[in-house]
Amino acid sequence: MEDSEESQLPVWRANLAVLTREVGAVTRLARMMTFSASYLKLMLSGQREFSEEFVRGVEAVTGLPAGWMDTPHEGGDIPADARAAIDNEAPLARFRGTAHPVRKKSVLRPPEPIFRQPGASRRAEEEAFDAEAHRRHAHFRKVRDLAVQDVRRFERYLSHPPVEFSAVRAKVEDVLAATDLDGHVHADLEGRLEQIEKHRDLLLRHVEKLQELLNQLGDGD
Repeated sequence: MEDSEESQLPVWRANLAVLTREVGAVTRLARMMTFSASYLKLMLSGQREFSEEFVRGVEAVTGLPAGWMDTPHEGGDIPADARAAIDNEAPLARFRGTAHPVRKKSVLRPPEPIFRQPGASRRAEEEAFDAEAHRRHAHFRKVRDLAVQDVRRFERYLSHPPVEFSAVRAKVEDVLAATDLDGHVHADLEGRLEQIEKHRDLLLRHVEKLQELLNQLGDGD
């Protein structure tokens, strides 16, 4: 991480805390930034560092003025449109970057040979760099493919559950027909059935989209 980013990190983290002070704001902002809420909580707690790219992304996604995150703020300093964007989970831009800071390259150098061979040394360094890049990419593809496999299994489970929801609905409707229930209780049971069916379909769409996004990662490499 660059020195300027290191010096700004406490201010950025404090402003993130200000933005996510309201109940549920961490989860909403995380989804707006296409991150998990648990990862954002690690940033807030100081267990994960993050980059200026992420900070600028927060400003763009929430509609904060450029550079707003660079100076300390209190809750009352949050612009109304940015607060509304977070409260309503309505991103004003799409963040496609990363939160991971770019580390400085090591200043340590391997011992130089007695007879200098700059060309050979440079080639060796380039080959080592390429090998490391290949290793990192292979590791990424491996963990991505494992994630895709689990998402597919989860999708199959949602699509073909051990008990069909239609059977569950029929049994509950049998209960409703078997006795005279209070109107409020009857409406509550009916409402639960409708919500389960609605959110099952919504969850399945989210899982399908997750699988699609995972498959797209790394395709441009």
